[in-house]
Amino acid sequence: MSSSSKAGIRITSLLDENSFVEIGARVTARTTDFNQKPEQAPSDGVITGYGVIDGSLVYVYGQDASVLGGSVGEMHAKKIANLYDLAMRTGAPVIGLIDSAGIRLQESTDALNAIGSIYAKQAAASGVIPQITAVFGSCGGGLSLFPALTDFSFMADDAKLFVNAPNTLAGNVESKNDTASAKAKAACGSVDVTGTEEEVIAAIRELVSFLPSNNDEIAFNDCEDDLNRASENVAAGRKDPSVAVADVADDGVFFEVKKAFAPEMAIGFIRLNGTTVGVVANRSASFDENGKEAETYEAVLTPGGCYKAERFVSFCDAFNIPVVSFTNVQGFKACERAETKIADAAAKLAFAFADADVAKVNVILGSAVGSAVNVMNSKALGADLTIALPDAKIGIMDAKLAAQIIADGKSAEEIAETAKKFDALQNSIESAAARGYVDEIVEPADLRKYLIGAIEMLYTKQTVVEKKHGTV
Repeated sequence: MSSSSKAGIRITSLLDENSFVEIGARVTARTTDFNQKPEQAPSDGVITGYGVIDGSLVYVYGQDASVLGGSVGEMHAKKIANLYDLAMRTGAPVIGLIDSAGIRLQESTDALNAIGSIYAKQAAASGVIPQITAVFGSCGGGLSLFPALTDFSFMADDAKLFVNAPNTLAGNVESKNDTASAKAKAACGSVDVTGTEEEVIAAIRELVSFLPSNNDEIAFNDCEDDLNRASENVAAGRKDPSVAVADVADDGVFFEVKKAFAPEMAIGFIRLNGTTVGVVANRSASFDENGKEAETYEAVLTPGGCYKAERFVSFCDAFNIPVVSFTNVQGFKACERAETKIADAAAKLAFAFADADVAKVNVILGSAVGSAVNVMNSKALGADLTIALPDAKIGIMDAKLAAQIIADGKSAEEIAETAKKFDALQNSIESAAARGYVDEIVEPADLRKYLIGAIEMLYTKQTVVEKKHGTV
């Protein structure tokens, strides 16, 4: 490996020191069409091998843009395919570092078939081993499917990701709308994390520390945080998951992904007593470093938020990662644009929660009103445990709106009294608990220790209990 190439530097920066072992260093292009000479394509433009991140085995490939533009040809693709085969046999993640001019034109159908073979390897590995892609240079055309077919994708601020370049889109130029930029791709949900090269590499290392190596393992790290530590900021930060969720997490760490896309829904990972847990949380505000509300969002489920959460829940279920939802929602987004997709999106999220057989805990932080409540990991969908804060609310409709229907035609005083009664009888956490829809009512400061207890209790959860016969 050329340690001075950008690809080599990225790989050594990503992995633990002196841990990288290269595979296929002597492979080169076979074609001689258009006077292409094999000796001019060392490693055929991609460095492949394995190493460790915090002691855990990972497989890595890094495209070398200094060799044939890092373009994908027959042997280039075979090296990546071979890496996937090794990763599947040993049960370890694959990390791809993309910097490529695209499909190698000189190899024509050989290159076209080659890139398709990588799609097939990615599809076969999906749900078996974690797959991560980071775009550091150009990633266009057919190559843009690489990050889309993996579980998590990262992108450097100055990288480009596109199927069709901005200037080829009718009525558009790059200076008008750079649809290939990291900012644009983060905003539409195509990438999970953006930043400088150094920030992206650090974020990949952090993400890997949260994930199991494969779908037969449980993700766990040692915990030094106090298991009984009070979660003092939950109540004050319930609108912003980056505050409330981080407060209950080990060491206050919440690794959020796709933050720039559909910010009203937060997804990401925390640890509870060392166990990795997936988080799905409603967001109605974002706080700045001074604790002030910087942005506000409608407390509703949106199509983008549902699609974002649905795929994340499916990932967690595939890799044995428990899911904790933090619910604070008051219905569905109501506008013409949302109406075209909201039923489909909400159905997919409901299905993902219902279909997941990992441990599932729902925490009602604030208001849980309307049918949207069912979609957010409700007991009706199979949540194993529902925890609520004392001042939270759960019900079918806002009390004032319900009273206007129930007491239609009556005086303002009677409507107000009806609203008060409806709130107490139908929208209170106490009434929900009396009906068995809430299992525990917990003070905000105690939420961390109750969540840890819940995840530990559900550790041995089984969906199919084998039984020979009864003993009565």
